[in-house]
Amino acid sequence: MIEKQYGIIGKSLSYSLSPNLHNFWFKKNNLKANYSLIEIESEQIKDVIDKIRTKKLCGINVTIPYKQKIIPYLDLIVNDAKETYSVNTVYLNNENKVVGENSDVYGFEKSFINKFNNIDLIEKNFLILGAGGVIPSLIYALKKKRIKKIFISNRTLQKAENIKKKFPFIEIIPWEAILEKSENMDVIINGTSLGTKNSTDFETLIMKFKSDLIYYDVVYNPLETKMLKNFKKKQIITFNGLEMFLYQGQRSFSLWSKITPSVDEELKKEIISALN
Repeated sequence: MIEKQYGIIGKSLSYSLSPNLHNFWFKKNNLKANYSLIEIESEQIKDVIDKIRTKKLCGINVTIPYKQKIIPYLDLIVNDAKETYSVNTVYLNNENKVVGENSDVYGFEKSFINKFNNIDLIEKNFLILGAGGVIPSLIYALKKKRIKKIFISNRTLQKAENIKKKFPFIEIIPWEAILEKSENMDVIINGTSLGTKNSTDFETLIMKFKSDLIYYDVVYNPLETKMLKNFKKKQIITFNGLEMFLYQGQRSFSLWSKITPSVDEELKKEIISALN
């Protein structure tokens, strides 16, 4: 049997543990398959899609900076990808069409939203930092739960304004006003790459905040960014991005193989050991 090939496309992928995650599941489920990092430039997206059409690649994940850029090359975008205009999973369907799907929404729901009673979240003020590929997924997941008080802030204002075109109900806070506005927020989510292994970190830590603030960081490598450590030290409830990473991966794996792999303690230990 020929070994099936999968991978993740993006730039600066050295931090990604997606190969560890999917190769663990391939082995666990006795599938002859391999998952690898595929670093490309934007002009190579078409070549990758052609490999999916010819089944040289059986499926891919998509990360920064291609979650939107890949869409013109696809035949279909479906479900949450349609609502967010953000794709992180690609596969060939039974009609030989290249399909874009979004598993980030599912990952965020499973790792954060579903851990709370909706009544506890619905009136809270949410501040989302960032305007990159994952942000529409976070906003859409909150919108599905009828959460309306969503503020976003990004270093590049234009990108935040582009997100607002898709979700007009959100409010934009200038990046330089975060430290001042943070004390009015109930939940702060870091959706930027700041703090990711081998990348830049937050220059200034948020020091004014509510005592019952909840902080969520989509970064999973490292498990604790400088910002998360700061909040944890001050007894704030914090979440890192590990579970979101695992659950979005579970959904992708299921779309490719029709098998829903387990997210359990054995898997978490495997991934955490790969971080060290």
